[in-house]
Amino acid sequence: MTNATPALPMAPLTLDGSSALHQMFRVKWDEWLDTDLQTRDHIAAEAIQWLDSAGQAPAGSQSAAFAMLGHKGDLLLVHFRPDFPGLLAAQREFEGLRFARYLELRHSYVSVVELGLYESTRKLYEELGAQGLAPGTPEWDSAAAAIIDRQRKAMAVRLYPEIPSSRYLCFYPMDKKRGETKNWYSMPFADRQRLMHEHGMIGRKYAGIVKQVISGSIGFDDWEWGVDLFADSPLPFKQLIYEMRFDEASADYGLFGPFFIGLRLPGKALALWLAGDTAAAMAV
Repeated sequence: MTNATPALPMAPLTLDGSSALHQMFRVKWDEWLDTDLQTRDHIAAEAIQWLDSAGQAPAGSQSAAFAMLGHKGDLLLVHFRPDFPGLLAAQREFEGLRFARYLELRHSYVSVVELGLYESTRKLYEELGAQGLAPGTPEWDSAAAAIIDRQRKAMAVRLYPEIPSSRYLCFYPMDKKRGETKNWYSMPFADRQRLMHEHGMIGRKYAGIVKQVISGSIGFDDWEWGVDLFADSPLPFKQLIYEMRFDEASADYGLFGPFFIGLRLPGKALALWLAGDTAAAMAV
């Protein structure tokens, strides 16, 4: 006889991977241009060497630079590291570059790459309940840990991602509503699972066009999640996000923070961009 499925928890299980830091800088252009050309070349070369080394590191331990559009900043740095000490080391290493003296930090965001397991949580509770195990017991904890460990290994590529070589980046933070009439966190688990499944189906339509990295920031920063979108054209960002606005999870429960748009500055493109030759930088 099959045992009844234990009551589902309010919070779904999650898999956590790379720690992430986004930094948005304003370049002190007057100071930069007042510096003699030879010194600027040496400073840029030092920064390029650091970025090239960080960009070629193993997946989940990389950094990349993006030239920003709009008034929110000039340069966006994305850092993925295995843990917070790794992020702190990356932050301090970059601050130690001479180039950092010409930058003013305008915004930053701290998070951890996250995979929400709504469907897997339900399946885990059904599977362990069928075995006659009860939540909170040593037997349950051991069995659940084994299942989660298998999923973590299977999802390692997504948990510790490479920073794609795509030309464009869109980054934004977001929340789920906690208002009096619409409160994501008071909804039954099954309802949230259904909405997230429908939400995810839209994202799957853009597989191969947009690379998405979701990171959790509850307890780390001012919003609950950070979203990185990478693509070779900026238009899919607008199309994907606009389409998602119409699903129930976003239309009724989504709150969105500021959007940051950048174009990749690989290798020597940074030096060309700093020299004012944007066309050549974008051709690298």
